[in-house]
Amino acid sequence: MATQKPAREANAVLEPQRAKVKPPPLYQVLLLNDDFTPMDFVVVVLQQFFGMNREQATVVMLKVHREGKGVCGIFPRDVAATKVEQVGAFARQNQHPLACVMEET
Repeated sequence: MATQKPAREANAVLEPQRAKVKPPPLYQVLLLNDDFTPMDFVVVVLQQFFGMNREQATVVMLKVHREGKGVCGIFPRDVAATKVEQVGAFARQNQHPLACVMEET
């Protein structure tokens, strides 16, 4: 006994299926407060590495000062890691202990 394959419909149209791809996770870059880094230096870092104007940078710097940490921006993983490294290197060059970290959002 041979099994027959089901007959295809003559007017069947194949619809493309879209793969549902989840967007990559984003990371927030944070500056952490310390007792030694001058506030003016933090403002310069925020302007230079995160493209903030002086007013925005001052608001974030005060948040870091008062709350212990402040969000500098939200980026894809590679961009966030690069920003953390750049800020750390700049702080070391200028002999400041400013800490910059990233966290998944």
